[in-house]
Amino acid sequence: MPATSSMPAMSSMPAMSSTLSLAAITPGNIDAALALRVRPEQEGLVAPVVKSLAEAYAYGETAWPRLILDGERPVGFVMAFFDVRFHPERPGDRPRSGLWHLLIDADAQRGGYGRFAVEQVCAEIRRRGGTRVTVTYVPDPDGPAGFYARLGFRPTGELSGDQTVAELDL
Repeated sequence: MPATSSMPAMSSMPAMSSTLSLAAITPGNIDAALALRVRPEQEGLVAPVVKSLAEAYAYGETAWPRLILDGERPVGFVMAFFDVRFHPERPGDRPRSGLWHLLIDADAQRGGYGRFAVEQVCAEIRRRGGTRVTVTYVPDPDGPAGFYARLGFRPTGELSGDQTVAELDL
């Protein structure tokens, strides 16, 4: 699913190529995906790629794991989920789709790759008929709340486990 980003390159970061894309995880790129790492202080805020891929295997078609590429260079990993009920025991619980995991490699952060990945997940949800995107994140002062707020996500007041739930209307 190649797409061109309209985000300008940040002067303090390596310039993004004009060919950002998401790629399915394959035998040919799984090692590159597994090599991605966040900064040490972020390790408690996002699951490592290996855990995400194990969840993708266990949950099958619900999960949509993708490598984020800048040209041929892996810069991150994103995994979406589709049609999941957070509280199936509650009457009126609706299926949700959204971002399950987002990890941008430590050397590629603050370069627009996270925004690109979120935009691509939103486009996939829209393509599947969705009108809302859900994300959960660790409510930590150094966590991604500000990033998601800048993209238009608003907390719902719910928790999923110990994580804040936020949503964006498409």
